Amino acid sequence: MNDEKQRYKELGDFLKSRRAKILPSQVGLPEGMRRRTPGLRREEVALLSGIGLTWYTWIEQGRPIQISSQILESLAKALLLDKHETRHLYTLAQHTPPVDFPICNDTVNTMLQHVLDNLEFSPAIILDVRFNVIAWNRATAKILFDYSKINVSKRNLLRIMFTNEEYKRTIADWEFAAQGMIACFRTFHAKFVGNPWIEDFINELRNESKEFALWWSMHDVNKDEEIVKIINHPVLGQLNFEFTSYAIISDANLKLSIFTAIPGSDTEAKIKQFLSSETL
Repeated sequence: MNDEKQRYKELGDFLKSRRAKILPSQVGLPEGMRRRTPGLRREEVALLSGIGLTWYTWIEQGRPIQISSQILESLAKALLLDKHETRHLYTLAQHTPPVDFPICNDTVNTMLQHVLDNLEFSPAIILDVRFNVIAWNRATAKILFDYSKINVSKRNLLRIMFTNEEYKRTIADWEFAAQGMIACFRTFHAKFVGNPWIEDFINELRNESKEFALWWSMHDVNKDEEIVKIINHPVLGQLNFEFTSYAIISDANLKLSIFTAIPGSDTEAKIKQFLSSETL
C-alpha cells in the first residue's frame, strides 16, 4: 500500500474509532433498538455533520476523495473531538489544523511582575496577543500612562491608542504610531478571522474612532515597528526612548516591551530625578 492510500485508510479508521466511542445520548439522539455495534451509526454521523451518507461512507472506506476544511470542522463537532483529536483529523486530511484562539489571563505571575518592578527607570509593560495590557511597572504609571485608571475590561493598548485623549497627547507622532499598531494587530487578526471576540472588538473600534475605521480599511500589514519612541510628558517635556520587545518563553501569548532612555539624551536624568521626587 502506497503512502497516499495508507493516509486515506488511517483517516477512515480514525473516524470509525471516534464514532464508536460516542453514545447517541451524548449528541441528543435516541438509543434506538438493535444496535449491533457500540457508538454512532454512519448515517447518524452524516446527519449530525450535515454531509451525505454516501460521501461519509466513502471517507470511512478510505477512498481518495478531497475533503474541505468545512467538512472537517463539521465532523470534529459531530464526533465531539478534543483539540488534539481535531488537529490529528486535519493532519490526516492534509489540511492546516485550526489555530486555537488564545485564552489570556488578566494578570502575570509574581516572577514576571518582579522583572518589571526591577526595571526601575525604564517604563515596561506586558501585553497579551490581543494587545491587552496585563502588567506594568511604576515607571510606566508615572512616566507613560497609569493603566490602573482604566477598567480591566477596557485595558487594551489598541483601544487606548485610538480612544483615550490623554494617552494620544503623549505620543509625539501619534498617526505614525497608531497606523503601525493597526498593522501589527492585523497579523493577529488574520489567524482568527471570524472569531466573535475579535470581530466585535474591531467593530467597536470602528464605531469609536473614525481614524481606526479609515486605517483598518487600508489593510496595511507591513509597517515597521518603531525602534525610537518620543513621548511628550506634561512635566518633563520630550522624552526619547529606545523601544524593544521580547517574547516570554514561559507563555507564548505574552510579550514584554521596554522603553529605555536613549544614551546621551537627558531622558534618563529627567526620569531619575522625577521618580525620586515622587517618593519623597
